[in-house]
Amino acid sequence: MTLAVNIAQSGSNNVTFRNRIINGAMVFDQRNAGASFTPSTQTYGLDRWMYSLSQASKLTGQQSTTAPSGFKNSNLITSSSAYTVGASEVFLLRHKVEGYNIADLGWGAVGAQAVTLSFWVRSSLTGTFGGAVRNENQDRSFPFSYTISTANTFEYKTVAVAGDTSGTWVTNNGVGIELNFSVGSGSTVSNTAGSWYAGSFASATGATSVVGTNGATFYITGVQLEAGTTASPFEYRQYGTELALCQRYYEKSYDIDTVPGSSTNNGLTKLISFVYGSVYYPGTIVFKQTKRAVPTMSFWSDAYTLGSWTFYSTSASAQVAVSAVNTGMSSTCLTGSGSTYSYCQGQWVASAEL
Repeated sequence: MTLAVNIAQSGSNNVTFRNRIINGAMVFDQRNAGASFTPSTQTYGLDRWMYSLSQASKLTGQQSTTAPSGFKNSNLITSSSAYTVGASEVFLLRHKVEGYNIADLGWGAVGAQAVTLSFWVRSSLTGTFGGAVRNENQDRSFPFSYTISTANTFEYKTVAVAGDTSGTWVTNNGVGIELNFSVGSGSTVSNTAGSWYAGSFASATGATSVVGTNGATFYITGVQLEAGTTASPFEYRQYGTELALCQRYYEKSYDIDTVPGSSTNNGLTKLISFVYGSVYYPGTIVFKQTKRAVPTMSFWSDAYTLGSWTFYSTSASAQVAVSAVNTGMSSTCLTGSGSTYSYCQGQWVASAEL
């Protein structure tokens, strides 16, 4: 008997890990634990979702429990004023896909694969909205548009993106694809939807400005970017798997629902200290997940002091300023000046975001 087996090829809607977006269902918010925040430009809110803002304090972000059927969470943006966007200004929610995760698409050469973007979106406003796909250098841009027909109702959208046969597309641990959803972009950084352009464009011409209406809301979830010309159902990955994918870029000692710097000792890391010769070694922090790149470390003591850990002996304790040394993608060493102490403890964050 001959058994025929069909093997799914790269780009097929049948393969697992077809969604190039991490945290597309907006489940993880390690930094804010669901609290509203006012983002600065080039900072992250929900895991893997960055804000790019020409002006500060024009919007707030928040993980929301308002979501369409089949989803638990969405990413909520709320306008904080009625701001008139300047010609070269942008207000973007951005997801950067690592180059390793788009290498198979073959962008920048003949034979580049098409991709399909799909997502659920809701706004208090109606009309044409916009966004763009760009490369790391932001000299190749594909503006796209979609229509929200009914206010305050989730609608499902799909966008076809032709594979780009030009430009430079990173296929290492840098930015492979930059996906932008605009909530306000000026005329000189917008262009006609549906084509590739040489230049940096963040949105489609004439798109609705969410930040132009005080109190306007914009929710998005179920974001999927996959190879091929057909949108498939949203790919849910197991909770632990998706968390591990997020931790490649951002990991913390705190419990998942605890904001770094909070007054809690849950999740404390304790290191046994020793002296060898005249050198003091507080110990090594080993990460759960190998990082995308050497991370930036932040520390808090068990007294919640930024930049310090608490050092203990049998009869005393002290708050000691600490820093990271010999940091790699899998671990970091801690250094401090408490040579008479036997152990130290505190909290930490490792960030290796794109």
